[in-house]
Amino acid sequence: MVDFALGEEERQIRDTVRSFITREVRPLEEEVLRNERAGKPSVDPDVLRELQHKAKKAGFWGVNTPEEYGGMNLGAVMSAILAMEAGRTFVPFTFGGSADNILYAGDDEQRKRYLVPTIDGERKSCFAITEPGAGSDARNIRTRAVRDGGDWVINGEKTFITGGNEADFVMVFAVTDPDASADNGVTCFLVDRDMGWKSEPIPTMGQWGPASLVFEDVRVPAENVLGEVGRGFPLALRWIGQGRYMIPARAIGAAERMLQMAIDHAKIRESMGRPIAEYQAIQWQIADSQVEIESTKWLTLHAAWRVQQGMDARHWSSIAKLHGAGMANQVVDRVLQIHGGMGYTRELPIERWYRELRLLRIYEGTDEIQRRTIARNLLKGHVKLGGIAE
Repeated sequence: MVDFALGEEERQIRDTVRSFITREVRPLEEEVLRNERAGKPSVDPDVLRELQHKAKKAGFWGVNTPEEYGGMNLGAVMSAILAMEAGRTFVPFTFGGSADNILYAGDDEQRKRYLVPTIDGERKSCFAITEPGAGSDARNIRTRAVRDGGDWVINGEKTFITGGNEADFVMVFAVTDPDASADNGVTCFLVDRDMGWKSEPIPTMGQWGPASLVFEDVRVPAENVLGEVGRGFPLALRWIGQGRYMIPARAIGAAERMLQMAIDHAKIRESMGRPIAEYQAIQWQIADSQVEIESTKWLTLHAAWRVQQGMDARHWSSIAKLHGAGMANQVVDRVLQIHGGMGYTRELPIERWYRELRLLRIYEGTDEIQRRTIARNLLKGHVKLGGIAE
């Protein structure tokens, strides 16, 4: 049975996080906007680390990290709910104490060298599968890794890598058997920056600062293979699949925050002697936004619930991601329209969100890829219509 009613403890956790975001994080928004206008980094990294330290003292560390690694292990549903709360601000804050889910696939030594330090905040990772000629089509990757004695030598380029400029190690996917299928011919390697790979920033229209990673004869010891040789692609799908429902979760928080801004503005902004909130054109935009936000909320929670139940959630995560990305772009466009010329200026945060949310329709699988996935699952009979939580 699907039940999203929060218990008393869960409500307290949500409300505490909401209060923390409001009191500690949102006050930094003006600084973020000023820094962006001046061409500076949005927030001093030391400030973000201090925020994480405050959150840790308040008990929020490793929201979805297993307890054996010092985390809270709240589960996918609560993680999604807390992501909604964090999405209410555009300050790039995340709760610490987490690591990429595929790092748990490492052996004991790899967990000691990579997983635990990442959870503790001592190391930073990035996930690198996208290439200049292999974006949504990850099976078309060209980066090669060739065995040379006890090492592998990697050559290739990765692009649009989140965190690639700051990471000190990368989970990079390379072809190790060009004659095999992607499912059996791609391997994941844990590669420290000091092994020789280089990164270059890629300027974008928003805050997202991805990197291009270049590997030129980068030598990696065999013990740095994550999982099994040739079995990297299933790891990549696991990484992509688990986090996909978190994208619409954060979009929900942003959309609710902006919709409230539109409601407040519509009540005080007058046109032709009346508040614009009294005009049907404005009311319909507000109503449509609420409907779309709530639709995304339940699609997202359903996908998270499936993850929490140990069920296959890929299809439902694609639905949530597709719908959520479209919803966020629709809502921010309406909110900007309701604010008129002021919404288009940099005096308000709306234009920033307008740029940031456009990314949702591209990364972690484009709208087109999500539609392709959903349609193929139905056409091939992998998913049946008419089920409820099945």
